Amino acid sequence: MALDVSVFGEGQRATGGKTVHWQEMWRHELLGALEDDPVVIVPVGSVEQHGPHSPMDVDICHAQAMAVETARAIAEVPTIVAPPVWSGLTHYNLGEVGTITVSAETFIALVSDICRSIWANGFRRLILLHGHGGNRAILQVISIKLAEEDIWVLPISYWDMVMPVLTNEAETDRGFIGHGGEWETSLQLYLRPTMIERSRMIADPEQPGFSEDILSFTGFPERRREREHGVHGDPITASAEKGERLFLAAKERLVDVCRQYHELPVRGYREFCSHCP
Repeated sequence: MALDVSVFGEGQRATGGKTVHWQEMWRHELLGALEDDPVVIVPVGSVEQHGPHSPMDVDICHAQAMAVETARAIAEVPTIVAPPVWSGLTHYNLGEVGTITVSAETFIALVSDICRSIWANGFRRLILLHGHGGNRAILQVISIKLAEEDIWVLPISYWDMVMPVLTNEAETDRGFIGHGGEWETSLQLYLRPTMIERSRMIADPEQPGFSEDILSFTGFPERRREREHGVHGDPITASAEKGERLFLAAKERLVDVCRQYHELPVRGYREFCSHCP
């Protein structure tokens, strides 16, 4: 499967087609896009270990690919993909080599300023599409923080859009995206099969700790102590076919989000006089 998930360089220009990448667009294209009130998707992820068999950029790769393919799929709804935010909040993976993280304060400042900049350019429909579980809560905080400034963004975890697939089509990792397990490895096998080292696949048992019923409502933000090889789930049951089904289902749902988002009026507190400058 050859998807265009370029970030810098010629990217879609090399094929002579219209680009969906913010950073590849010419000035007049962005100015023209403003007239159509486009949706802007900001892919957000992380660079961190994903077990012995996976590359470090799994989370940002998935968000980037889904954003690009969604934008390319809906010509009637102008959609732009902003440069991806590859750095994420993943301190709990620092016990594993390859992990790069930023502090909560840095992440909030970085993503908030990116959204403010896009908004200042005149774009009013922003989606923060993330592929890293550690960013989930903090992106919700960022959306609330920005709303106080009358800047409105939608934070979306791609796996929340496809829970029926995760639940009904899993062999081992039922109902959760995992970490280097069945589903993330399946996505990689679909998108970039040469990036998976099958001979190194391993399913880590849970290390001793809180009981399962306690873990259902609490736990520490740490992975190294929980699983020996940093894998949450079972990559051995992964397949490119599963990855394709998950990817296409996520793209379909994101297309629906973009279409509805484009039709809705831009939100604002101040139009109701309930939020004073």
